[in-house]
Formats: sequence, C-alpha cells, structure tokens
Amino acid sequence: MAILERIHLEIIRAVDQNGSLTAAAEKLHLTQSALSHSIRKLEDQLGAAIWRREGRSLCPTQTGEYLLGLANRLVPQFVHAEERIEQFARGERGTLRIGMECHPCYQWLLKIASHFLAAWPSVDLDVKQKFQFGGVGALFSYDIDLLVTPDPFHKKGLLFESVFDYEQVLVVGPQHPLRQASHVSPEQLSKEILITYPITIDRLDIYTRFLTPAGISPKRHKLIETTDIMLQMIASGRGVGALPRWIVEEYADRFDVFPVRLGKSGVDKQLFLGIREADDSIDYVRGFLALARAQRDSTEAPRSA
Repeated sequence: MAILERIHLEIIRAVDQNGSLTAAAEKLHLTQSALSHSIRKLEDQLGAAIWRREGRSLCPTQTGEYLLGLANRLVPQFVHAEERIEQFARGERGTLRIGMECHPCYQWLLKIASHFLAAWPSVDLDVKQKFQFGGVGALFSYDIDLLVTPDPFHKKGLLFESVFDYEQVLVVGPQHPLRQASHVSPEQLSKEILITYPITIDRLDIYTRFLTPAGISPKRHKLIETTDIMLQMIASGRGVGALPRWIVEEYADRFDVFPVRLGKSGVDKQLFLGIREADDSIDYVRGFLALARAQRDSTEAPRSA
C-alpha cells in the first residue's frame, strides 16, 4: 500500500510552482537526488507515474494532476495550522489574512483596518490582493481568513454578510457631453472608450447589469489596474469608466471627474465579507465583522433616488 506523506505533496506542489526538480529541491532545501528518490519510491508504490516529460518540461499525468490538486488544498492548511500553533505558543492571538476580490474597496478596508488594529493590538492584519478573482478557493484552502467581495458565492461551509451598500456609476471627465446628464442609457456608450479594471466581462457590473442586457458594446474596452491612473485617464478625456459613487466622491479633490447614474434606476451594489463557517467563533474574526457593521450603520448608504 502506498503511504502518501506531506513531503510528497510539498514536492509535487514545489515542482509545479518552480518548473523543475532542481528548482523544487532548492526551494524545499533538499538535494535533487533525495527529491527524485522520494518521488520514484512513491510512483513505485502507486504503480503510476506522476510526471511525464515533454521536451525539457515536466507535465503532470492524470495521477499527478489529482495529487497536485490535493497538495494545493492541504499544504496551505498544514502551514496555516503550524503558524497558528506557533502564535499560540508565543502568546499571540494570530493574524487575520484578508483577501481582496474588489479593486476599489481598498480605501473602504483601510477605514476598518485602523479601528481593528486599535481594538485588537495582539492581532496582525495581512491583505492579499492576488486573490482578486479566486477568493472562495482561497478561503477553502486557508490562504486567507476573510474575503472582501461584491459578488458572494454562497457555498456550504462559508458565511457571507453584507456590510456596505453603494451605487455603481459611469465616470466622465469635465469636457464630456454626459457630464450634466441625470442618467445615461446603454446606447449612449456604444461610441465610448470604456476603461475598467482588468476583470473578465462576466464579472463587470457595467456589462452584466447594464450593457449586455441591452445588447450593447462600447467602441473600445481598455483595462487599467490602478484607480488613480484610471481616473487620470478619464479626467484627460481618454474614455469613461465605471466605479462606485463613493470612490468618485472621495477622489473629487484630486481628479476632475463626475458621476452619472447608469440608467434611470441606477445600479445598486453591496459589499460582502466572507469567512469560513468554522471561524465564526474566533473572537477577532467576529470583532472585524462587528467593526464593519458599525461602519455601515454610521455611514449613510448611497441612494438611487
């Protein structure tokens, strides 16, 4: 019977992440011969190859793909458990790792973070933006502890709570003819250059809730990663954008841009915090959620009327 050990999963994961046995061995502080011997022994026990060579590259076999998926789920959980236990041993409370699945929500998070750090001096915060579009998977794999997202994916084992209401608006520059409009129709954007964050169209509200239902596409679609550059481009007349109204208002002193309602009724959105159901009993996780609720209750939500 094959005995699958943690080191096997770590090796498989390291080879996939680093591209070669040599690089994986260096990453794991092993000799290449020790790493190769460990994998050969596992393959003999399994009766199946884990990798196949394609030129100079190593590609996982069907068995390898399965083990890689297992490794990507389990290894982060081992690391998370060890870090948490070490923190307990040092008398620390831990670290709350927050994943961002919302480009413009960083400013909102900063308001909560300052209050959280003051209220929980023994808990650190770590914000991971690389999980912008894989946050649910990151929660399940224990890469993060809390997810900030406008698009909750309700699944067994996860809890999502709405903590902020906002309106998605069109953003235009000072010379744009729509600047004084009470609202914009989808057809009016057919000749516009639309600037958005680098997100797939099926996750952009201006498409899914405004343009696509009307069968309309913009003249061009430009992708910009940072809010500051996006607003600078819009202020310079290089295109129009779609952002939360509160972002436009917060940047009003820095950029000459203006919000215009999307349609007569507007596009209303909510910001959610997601956690693992098992972590709902952790006091500082509950504390962060409580601060987010307090921020929501003390701030007047944007109205669509």
